[in-house]
Amino acid sequence: MVQSSTISIYLAGDSTVANCPEHEAPMAGWGQVFQSFFNDHVVVHNEAMGGRSSNSFIEEGRLKSILERIQEGDYLFIQFGHNDQKSYGTEPFTTYQISLQKYINGAREKKAIPILLTSVHRRKFNKLGEIENTLGEYPNAMIDLAKKLDVPLIDLWKKTKLLYETLGVEKSKELFTIFPPNVEPNYPEGIEDNTHFSINGATKVAQLVIEGIRELKIPLCKYVVQ
Repeated sequence: MVQSSTISIYLAGDSTVANCPEHEAPMAGWGQVFQSFFNDHVVVHNEAMGGRSSNSFIEEGRLKSILERIQEGDYLFIQFGHNDQKSYGTEPFTTYQISLQKYINGAREKKAIPILLTSVHRRKFNKLGEIENTLGEYPNAMIDLAKKLDVPLIDLWKKTKLLYETLGVEKSKELFTIFPPNVEPNYPEGIEDNTHFSINGATKVAQLVIEGIRELKIPLCKYVVQ
C-alpha cells in the first residue's frame, strides 16, 4: 500500500472535543477548530461525539470505524473521562483503563500513533480562586496507563487548570458557553454552561493541545502553522 501524502489525525472523545451543531453556536469543542492549526499536509477527522464515554464510543462502533480507515503513520488522539463518570461509563483504574487500551492497541496494530489526552477541567472555582477537580481519578488513571504502556500523553487536566486560574473567576467565563439573555441568538434566555467551550475557549484549548505536541516533540510539529 502506498503511503498517503497527507497525515490524518483522528480525534476520539466527548463533547468537549466534538463539532457542535450550528444551533448550539458559539458552543464548540476544541476539535472543531483543530484543523486550522495545521497546513495542508495534515487532515483532522473529528470523530468525537457528545455524551460518549470511553466504553460507549466503542460499543457504538465508533472506534471500529476509525480503525478501518486509519493508516500507518496516522495519529489517534484519545480524550475521555467526563462521561465515564456516568452510570453507563467506567471505573478509573479498571474498566476505564481497559477501554483505553483498546484504542491504543487498535492504533498500534495499524502502525498508527496513539496519543492520550487527559480530560479538560470543568470551570468550578473554590473560594481561594482555585479550580476544583470534578473528574475524580480518571485523569490520574490515564496518566498511569500512559506510563505503563509508553504512550505519549498531553495533560490537558493540568494545562486547563492553569489556563482557567490564570484568567481568574470572571475572565475564564469567556472560555465557556456563558452568555446573558439577548446576546447570542441561539440562547435568547441566556446560558451558563461551565463544561462546554465557546469558540474562543475551544481555540484556546486547541492551542494547549498544540503546545503539548511541541513539548512531546511529535513529528506533527513541522506541520503546525500557528
